[in-house]
Amino acid sequence: MAHGQVLEFEEYVRTRQDALLRSARRLVPDPTDAQDLLQTALARTYGRWDGIADKRLADAYLRRVMINTRTEWWRARKLEEVPTEQLPESCIDDSTEQYADRALLMDAMKVLAPKQRSVVMLRHWEQMSTEETAAALGMTVGTVKSTLHRALARLRQELERRALDARALEYGERERCAA
Repeated sequence: MAHGQVLEFEEYVRTRQDALLRSARRLVPDPTDAQDLLQTALARTYGRWDGIADKRLADAYLRRVMINTRTEWWRARKLEEVPTEQLPESCIDDSTEQYADRALLMDAMKVLAPKQRSVVMLRHWEQMSTEETAAALGMTVGTVKSTLHRALARLRQELERRALDARALEYGERERCAA
């Protein structure tokens, strides 16, 4: 591009940049993206400036370049959605179930001896290592392991018993309602 045309392009950009930025803002909502869009369009137009015979149509040319650029960006974006033949099951996280599980577990912990409860809480709730738990409780590592093993077995038994009781209660309710 000749020096005169470079100066002509610079003058054009200087005088029209506010209007062109407003056009870019209409195409993309984010102000930073609008500036990037305008900058990209200007860089692409700079190489073709001498091909624009009627400079009065430069605004229209630049707007078309911005629209095409925005379309390219839109097509190139990473799609978060993947088309499938069958829709996946919708899953809504409900913290009430998690709260109920936690409450049931804390209630079941009452069947454990205090030493067992301490070991379970430090190892699984506080996520301490076996060595850290032993040091915190003044036990040997072997004692922590055996205590934890017996405590977890006792907790499993208690939770299974409660599940059976709940099923029996539910069955009794159904029988009573059916009668």
